[in-house]
Amino acid sequence: MSRIQGGLINRDKPLNFTFNGKSFRGFEGDTLASALWANDVQLIGRSFKYHRPRGIYSAGSEEPNALVELRSGARQEPNTRATVVELFEGLSAKSQNHVGSLDHDVLALNDLFSPFLSAGFYYKTFMWPRAFWEKVYEPAIRRAAGLGSLSMEADPDAYDRGYLHPDLLVIGAGAAGLMAALMAARAGAEVVVADDDSRMGGRLLAEGGLIDDAPAVDWVETVLAELGSLPNVRMMPRTTVFGAYDHGIFGAVERVADHLATPEDRVRQTLWRITAKASILATGATERHIPFADNDRPGILLSGAVRAYANRWAVVPHRRNDAPIAIFTNNDDGHRTAQSLLQKDVPLLGVVDARSDAESHGDYKTFSGATVTGTRGRKGIRAVQIAHNGQRNWLPCGGLAVSGGWNPNVHLASHHRGRPRWDEAKLAFVPDENAPKGMFIAGAARGQGSTKEALADGQRIAMTVLDQLGFGPVNVPLPVAEDEAGDIAPIWHVPSSKRAWVDFQNDVTVKDIKLAHQENMRPVEHLKRWTTLGMATDQGKTSNVTALAVMAELTGQTLPETGTTIFRPPYTPVSMGVLGGGDTGAHFRPRRLTPSDTWAKTQGAVFVEAGQWMRAQYFPRSGETHWRQTVDREALAVRSGVGICDVTTLGKIDVQGADAGEFLNRVYANMMGTLKVGMVRYGLMLREDGHLYDDGTCARLAEQHYVVTTTTANAGIVYQRMEFARQCLWPELDVTLISTTDAWAQIAVAGPKSRALLERLVDDADISNEAFPFMACQEVTVCNGLRARLFRISFSGELAYELAVPARYGNALMERLMEQGQDLGVTPYGTETLGVLRIEKGHATGNELTGQTTAAMLGLGKMVSVKKDSIGAVMSRREGLAADKRRLVGFEPIDAADPITAGAHLIKPGEAMDLAHDQGWITSAAYSPHVGSAIGIGYLEEGDQRMGEELIAANPLEGQNIPVRVVSAHFIDPKGERLR
Repeated sequence: MSRIQGGLINRDKPLNFTFNGKSFRGFEGDTLASALWANDVQLIGRSFKYHRPRGIYSAGSEEPNALVELRSGARQEPNTRATVVELFEGLSAKSQNHVGSLDHDVLALNDLFSPFLSAGFYYKTFMWPRAFWEKVYEPAIRRAAGLGSLSMEADPDAYDRGYLHPDLLVIGAGAAGLMAALMAARAGAEVVVADDDSRMGGRLLAEGGLIDDAPAVDWVETVLAELGSLPNVRMMPRTTVFGAYDHGIFGAVERVADHLATPEDRVRQTLWRITAKASILATGATERHIPFADNDRPGILLSGAVRAYANRWAVVPHRRNDAPIAIFTNNDDGHRTAQSLLQKDVPLLGVVDARSDAESHGDYKTFSGATVTGTRGRKGIRAVQIAHNGQRNWLPCGGLAVSGGWNPNVHLASHHRGRPRWDEAKLAFVPDENAPKGMFIAGAARGQGSTKEALADGQRIAMTVLDQLGFGPVNVPLPVAEDEAGDIAPIWHVPSSKRAWVDFQNDVTVKDIKLAHQENMRPVEHLKRWTTLGMATDQGKTSNVTALAVMAELTGQTLPETGTTIFRPPYTPVSMGVLGGGDTGAHFRPRRLTPSDTWAKTQGAVFVEAGQWMRAQYFPRSGETHWRQTVDREALAVRSGVGICDVTTLGKIDVQGADAGEFLNRVYANMMGTLKVGMVRYGLMLREDGHLYDDGTCARLAEQHYVVTTTTANAGIVYQRMEFARQCLWPELDVTLISTTDAWAQIAVAGPKSRALLERLVDDADISNEAFPFMACQEVTVCNGLRARLFRISFSGELAYELAVPARYGNALMERLMEQGQDLGVTPYGTETLGVLRIEKGHATGNELTGQTTAAMLGLGKMVSVKKDSIGAVMSRREGLAADKRRLVGFEPIDAADPITAGAHLIKPGEAMDLAHDQGWITSAAYSPHVGSAIGIGYLEEGDQRMGEELIAANPLEGQNIPVRVVSAHFIDPKGERLR
């Protein structure tokens, strides 16, 4: 093993895990990456395009190479960065993106064809021949797309969401973040500290070093202990703040149980919405590399990662036969790595420093003014070529650490489309003054990268924030820390005729950037898309600035002139499961229950999700073995006796005010202001473009009081649009709206015996045909004094009413109706029967109101009044809509045994079944027990003039071609005598 002494791992708790089926051992505190290093595993995966061998490259979320599939079965998790996976007992991981074994990947042949797979080859290759796209290119691309694989099983774990409202959110728990949090906590502010690591401390855990003449880790533990003891502080390790949004809102994911084999009784992850008065961004910096020939071999990694593995996890890159480690750098950071390795007795080849005046900072060799120009070792580095003093020499090497400088993590500071500014002294982009309102940046995130600088910056920024928040001054002594040299030279890549990798995951090389420049893809956004640079799980954290520098060099521009791409959330990948916050299965969205839900369940109802509501679909009885038997029985009962159905889900909007009638005239296509008190009118609502989007009824209960009903699906949108019209279009009108959908339980009572049943419940009102005619409404009392509303309207085509009572009495009303109607044969019916009854009567619902429907298509064109203006009225008369000759008609099969399928297209017999010969389509279909066959309604070109014509209802997806006859859409009582 490559394990060394020291580190922050718990050697008393070994953990067993597997990688590609082989068993290994690590310790508590390890990541999967550090445990693999400790077991001499260098080859972890394959690159996306060329399938080149890839090893661990970093020690954090910036990892571009070491992507694995974690766990198995339903919990299988692809594209997981091994560097952020906490080791746990029984962890199972495997490599991905290879055909055959990891060692012998068949698709490694792609590397031989690299000259043909250069930047933009997708756009150039798959354009021609055009006929190849559907049968050749697209299937091949789909097979090759993606890295890991999904189990295709339902996620068994639970997710949650939470909300926090601190005074101060500190993002990052390194030196600057902890210093700022400590000051704010002692000042009495409500503080949330979020850090994406399992152990807080940031780079202090990886660097060693001293604070107040003691190990930096000791200072970290002291501060964490104090913060954890304070009631005004919430510590959130394993929490990534992934996005900065408007109004001081941040999105964060807490990995509650990702470090366990199974979550047991916990949620796996929590999505936090944090609304903070102020925030301090202390996210540190990410190291970048220096591209050179063959710089992507396993065993080559970032210099800071080498220090992290050595100091925190007590492991060094695999040493093949004790071959030494080399370091390639253009700054002082590479020398810090050399010092750390020497302190741990790790063999060191030396530091290859591109700066001509570089000197050793200890007992090791420095190749000043030198560069690395090549490496050997297909599946693990074996030798390195050093260009020094005009000569190139190959030297044996078991690992290579590379440091090209550090990029401040400016992402969250730029999420409001802010652009960072270039700091020439630091050779890095740093946050500009255009950070989100209330956000302050501290420490390495704004270029103050040494421990001394970070602590001082955290203190200074905290004082500024506390002053703005109104907290008094607090005295927290600044810890004493060693400053570190930060000299750096602008060495962005080593020129070579061979390929030098910039983006490891997507196989983007310096040559690809040069080709993008040659092909005029020079703007940074074009460069990104032409080369696929930074389009990966690491989002270009280690590669983007280097790529920009190469492009700047090619164009002769400065880096500020070249610019950066747009920074967008999320900062790191976020699972779809946690974004849903547990809204899966039955909890996908809130379920609304009807007032009679309890009663319906006792009746054995089968439920269906209708919009947001759970509605009784049908009520099966003993001996009924098929749902159709139940629906047929319910439909026949309504037509011959009396049925009751909960229709509470229909939208109900109270409209009151002196101008209520005028307001309704403007939102309805037909006239509503002339409606008499005590009457109901059917109405149509149009969109601004003239298309019909909802139909319903409008009842006038008093001179200035109307009740509008809408379809169930459109209840919300109709209310929103009416409220918009009231507030924005006609604010001068005296009218008030309120949605009362949930306030009233509404029960439909339909059938020839419906009046007889209601007369047993209504207290004193006369509901005879003469006193209470069709389309009448009245406020009444029922069941000895309960206030109610009674509407004589019919959706079934039978004598029918709708009775509304306060919602809390809905369940009791249904029970009372059943009790009082036993001798009348009262039958509850559900939405399936409701559908049959309305299709038999030719009533339109959501299937017909598709957003492309006009009033004329329903045969209701004359309802769009020309005596007044209303929303959409003028547009409904424009030539394009007026010329539409499709009309709603009915269809029945020539052979009564044939089915009719909703969605089937109507074709003339003998004509080709294509869109050119499409005559219309069937919108709704059902089996009618009254007609004795399947029936359907739908739109047909000039359908009202084609009664009796035979057509083909074509359903090519299911191989159906059913001969049908055009009939009236009113299969039952076409003259409307029953309902009157």
